[in-house]
This record gives sequence, C-alpha cells and structure tokens, in this order.
Amino acid sequence: MPVKRASPLAALGLHGIKAQITAFALLATLIPSLTMGWLSYVQNRQVLTEKITQELQSVTLNASRELDLWLKERLYDLRVFASSYVVTENLEKLLARGQQRSETDPSLRRLRDYLRSVRGKFADYEELGVVVPDGTVAATSAEGPGTFGLPPDWLRRARSGESTLGDPSWDKALGANVMTVAVPIVGPDERFLGVLVAKQNFKGVAAILRGYAGRDLGGLYPLAPGGPVITASQPPPGGFAKARLAIGAVGNLFAREGAPLVYRSCTGAEVIGALRKVPHVQLGVVAEKNRAQAFAEIYRLRNVTVGLALGLLVGVGVLAYLLGLTIVRPLDRLIRGAAEVASGDLGVRLPLTGGSELGYMTSVFNDMVEQLRQGRGELDEINQTLRERNRELQDLSVTDSLTGLFNRKHVWETLALELEAYEHHRRPLSVLMIDIDHFKLYNDTYGHLAGDEVLRRMAAVFRGSLRGSDYAARHGGEEFLVVLPETDAATAALVAERIRNLAAAERFPGNATPVTVTVSVGVAQVNEDDTPESLVRNADTALYRAKQLGRNRVVVFDDPVWLDPAPPRDVGQGNG
Repeated sequence: MPVKRASPLAALGLHGIKAQITAFALLATLIPSLTMGWLSYVQNRQVLTEKITQELQSVTLNASRELDLWLKERLYDLRVFASSYVVTENLEKLLARGQQRSETDPSLRRLRDYLRSVRGKFADYEELGVVVPDGTVAATSAEGPGTFGLPPDWLRRARSGESTLGDPSWDKALGANVMTVAVPIVGPDERFLGVLVAKQNFKGVAAILRGYAGRDLGGLYPLAPGGPVITASQPPPGGFAKARLAIGAVGNLFAREGAPLVYRSCTGAEVIGALRKVPHVQLGVVAEKNRAQAFAEIYRLRNVTVGLALGLLVGVGVLAYLLGLTIVRPLDRLIRGAAEVASGDLGVRLPLTGGSELGYMTSVFNDMVEQLRQGRGELDEINQTLRERNRELQDLSVTDSLTGLFNRKHVWETLALELEAYEHHRRPLSVLMIDIDHFKLYNDTYGHLAGDEVLRRMAAVFRGSLRGSDYAARHGGEEFLVVLPETDAATAALVAERIRNLAAAERFPGNATPVTVTVSVGVAQVNEDDTPESLVRNADTALYRAKQLGRNRVVVFDDPVWLDPAPPRDVGQGNG
C-alpha cells in the first residue's frame, strides 16, 4: 500500500481549508503588492534620476554657452580698446624713447588716464595695463606698479595675433578670483607694439549664473581643473578663498562630462552634480542638487507604499479568514482565488496545487501569463524603436542638412508662434534677414564645395553669436533668417553688427591668398499689425537697402542709417 505524503501546506501546519485559503489570500496580496510597490519605486526613482540628469545637463549647457559668450564679449571689448589711437599712438612714442622715457612723460600720462577711464567705466576689469614685448609694464590703471601673471607663451601668441587667457587665480589684495586676459596691440603700420592686459573679475558671470540657477539647484559655478570654485550663483559660507572640490571629484566631473555624479560639494554636503566644459578655456560649469532633497519625494513614496502594502495585507488576511468560515467547497474557493489573480498583474504566478485538473488549469494559466508578459515586452521594444525613429524624423523635418540650422518651414512656424505670444504679452520681437555678399561670384570662382563651406561656417558664426532662446534658420540659398524674441530693434541691430563683424573676420580659401566674405543684414521689429509675412518683408526691405548702400552693412527698417560707415571688402562684383 503506497505511503501517503503530507502536502507542503500540511507540513507548515495549515491543515484546514480556512487556514489554506487565508494563507493563499495573504500571499496573493503580499507578492503583487510588494512587487508592484518595488517596481513603482524603481521606476519612479529612474524617472526622477533622468529628470535630474536632464535638468543638470540643460542648465550646465546653457550656462557654459553664456560663459563662453561672455568671454568672447570681453575679448572683443579689449580688442576695441587695444585698437584705440590713444593706446597705439602713445605707446609708439614711449617705445621710440626707449630708456629715455620718464614718469612725467606726457604720452605715459595720457596712456594711464585712458586705462583708468576704461577701468572706471567697466566693472568687469579690476586692473588694466600695457605690457611691451620685453615683458615690462609700460602703464597701468593702478596707482602703484602693476603686476600681471601672464602665461609663458603670451609673447608668441600675441605676435601671431592671438588672445591670451590665463588660468583663474585668487587675488589676495582684491579678495576675489581673477583671470588675466591679454590682446595684442598693433600700430597703424601693422607693427607689433605689445599687449593690453586686464585683470578680469567674475562679477558678470555670477549674475549670469544666478539667472540660470533657480530655486531647485543647490549651486551653479565655474570650476577650474585644479578644483577651485571661481564664482557661484550662491557664494559658499566660507567665501571663495578656500572653496574647492576634492581632486577626485574634479577629475571625475571633467572625465565624464555631462554625466550626473554623486560627490561631496565644497560645503561638505552630498550632492548630485554634472559638469559641462566651456569651449576655448580650461573651465567647466558645474550644477549641483542636494542629494537628500532631490530624492526626498521618492523616499516618502517608498514609505507610503510599504505602509499601504502592510495595511492591505492585514485587511485581506482578515477578509480571507472570514470568507473561509462560510466556504464549504475548497474548489469554489480556489476558482475564485484564480479569478482574482487572473484580473491582477501579469507578474503574479499561481502556485501549482498538484496533478489534478485544477493543477493542469493553473499550469496552463501560468504559461498563458508568461506568453502575455513576453508579448508585452516585445511590444514595448517595438514601441521604443518607433519612438526613436519618430524623434529622428522630427529632427530631420526641422533641420537644414547642410548648415545644421533650422529650415525655412520650421522658422516660419516658430515666427508665427512668437507673434501669437507678442499679441498676448506685447514684448518686443525682432528678426534679422542676412544675406552673404557676392555669394554667387564666390561659388562661380571657387566652386560649389567652397560655397558650401562658406554656408556652414557662417551658420557656425550665427550659432556662436545668439542666445539659447534665439532661432537661426537657412531661409534659402545664401539667405538666413534669425528670430530674436524679447529683443527690440536697437538691441537686434547690435546683435546683427556683432554677427557682421564676426563674419567679416572669417577667412576662406582663395586662389592665392585667403579671401573675406561679408554679409549684409536687414533688421525689423514687430509692430502691432504685423504678420509673419509683413515682418519678414520689412527685414528683407532693410536688407535690400543695405545692398544698395554697398553691402557689408546693417540697416534697420524705417531707419536708413547703416551702422558701419567703413566701405565693405567684397570678393568682387556679382549677384548676392
């Protein structure tokens, strides 16, 4: 006679039907509740982490662009000061006298007065000075002898016409971090005379960072590779003299640019931060969030989920016990339990009850759920692939393939939206119509590949001159349309002039020597009754006027005065 084996439930002391049903109900509730709670916690944590990552990356990207633009503007200002006849004329006289010059020299006095005048008008400079090729400080805005920590290769860079950017350092006398910046001084006969040097503070950078930091960020600051914090949206409690990150954290931030990392901030708090490098300079912009505060909501959700699961477990256990008291037939109880599981999460797997018909039905049910789960996984993968393809198609539909700028269709849609916002808020809005001068002649002379390179480099000039909220698009051929939200005509004209100067500074391959390609710009500001078509037509009218005046000009609609009276240097006469 075969020996009767005790069931696992009986081995656990669950002999009665009520006990078995109660145990089943508790497990059927506990497993999916905890599983769903855990999955919800993991998914919410992942979503929150991605949100924090996107926020840090977006803030650091915008801040690094603004810092790069700020540095470019400071260099541009210094070059303007260095080209002043007051600097070149008096410095030539001082160099001509050589050792014969004295402290009472009129040229030296005029040079110092000019430097002090510039220093008094521009708060970004702590000290200005003129350094001659032998390294001697010829004149300074300071009362005493000026000292500038120029890099070792400053003379070589200056002779080649390049600017020099020193590393940020702490100035004890000023009680602030400064950066030494130098631009070459060239006389009217193109003779190298020396460099104009500035000790540049970071007050303007701090104001920019405060505009991007917001209330959610714990800190936003530029960071040098050595670890010192240059300035910040919120000054550290101990000041900037000793504010620095650990070398290990600095190395990881620069090595894994854009990736969120967990480390100790300069205040000792545990933070999540990401770094974006600033182009053309050995600096990075770091954005930080306090880790505990960033994940406080997800921790609260986890605790609430556990509490709800425990409460649900107690309630279901009591209910299952009461129902078991009234159930006579175990099969009916198992069928109702199977129906409850079938209506729940696909992650639930029913326990097999033996080799009976009910066990076979349970096995088939589990296989069906597994197939549904696999099918759902495959469907999720297909949907993810479709979403990625849709994003790629979206990018292609709004981008010009040659220049990487927006295309004509997208910028017109954007302009229509901006005009709708103008009707609601009445904030200024301006557009620039830019045309490359004599582009057809350049194309015919040097070939279409050279012309394509001109279009690409001009697009890069536009991108480097605009804010993150501006829109630049290739309007057609060699014409470009720029939309400047919240910008009036006067400011738009300054932006256009900057673009024109940067474009004129580019050099392109010629037959024997590099050639200059210039642009003409028409500026128009929106009026109350303007439509997208009328606004662009006004800018195009101003552009036509700039062409009439000789090209390489900026003309504002309703204002025939062009901003640069110097005659343009064209590649030749032709269309464009």
